[in-house]
Amino acid sequence: MKKVKDGEYLYIPNYFSENECVYIFTTLLEEIRWKQEPILLFGKKVLTPRLTAWYGEKSYAYSGRIFHPQAWTNTLIEIKKRIEKTIPINFNSVLLNRYRNGNDSVAWHADNEKELGINPVIASVSFGATRNFKLRHLQTKETIELLLSNGSLLIMQGALQHHWQHQIPKTKKIVGERINLTFRVIQ
Repeated sequence: MKKVKDGEYLYIPNYFSENECVYIFTTLLEEIRWKQEPILLFGKKVLTPRLTAWYGEKSYAYSGRIFHPQAWTNTLIEIKKRIEKTIPINFNSVLLNRYRNGNDSVAWHADNEKELGINPVIASVSFGATRNFKLRHLQTKETIELLLSNGSLLIMQGALQHHWQHQIPKTKKIVGERINLTFRVIQ
């Protein structure tokens, strides 16, 4: 675990092998029920600049919407079990994000909704194209940049979600598709 001011994270590139990544990416493209949902952003309803899906056992509210889960797929259960061997937490839900190209993004935010508990643990795995991930401390404005590569695992924990925001910015570079899964525990 890398300790930073007010939190900690662990980044493991190549957590999944290249062959596993190809299989998982292809399977998720086919079996997940992807949607482009409207969300509330600064009081306005807009479509998310990416495709999303919510799977697991619990509903989740963010950006003015309540997301009801689809049932776990076998692929998602296998990924979840693998992560739970690395970090002994029983994740009960996963948010999937599909970034189709460099125009798809997620703005600065923190995963700090009360349903996530006091110091939520978020386990994020990436498949497909590498994208830039930025963390920014709310008070000091310190930034950390990571390249989330194919098959990588990022775990964020401690007070990180209360003191840092994160984003996947848009890019003008030509990038392929990326699927990201963020496992969490909904209380």
